[in-house]
Amino acid sequence: MSVDATTVKRVAHLARIALPEAEVERMQGELNAILGFVEELAKVDVEGVEPMTSVTPMRLKQRADVVTEGNIADAIIANAPLSDDHYFMVPKVVE
Repeated sequence: MSVDATTVKRVAHLARIALPEAEVERMQGELNAILGFVEELAKVDVEGVEPMTSVTPMRLKQRADVVTEGNIADAIIANAPLSDDHYFMVPKVVE
């Protein structure tokens, strides 16, 4: 896929980027290079390769799903500067 000057100007407009006319040709080359690299990536055979969440194999840490005591609202809000009926009260920040 090749990007022309009109497409470069349209992408710049959509991205709300001020692009001087002198920069259009350079940006066209950069976008074409990026798209060329993406086309190369599409050619890579990834058959049988499992998706990764990290470059190192590791399991996510999980805590035990244990039922704990409830009804400790008073202890939770004990250090709150302001509270009302077991809710934290904070100053209004949006007018």
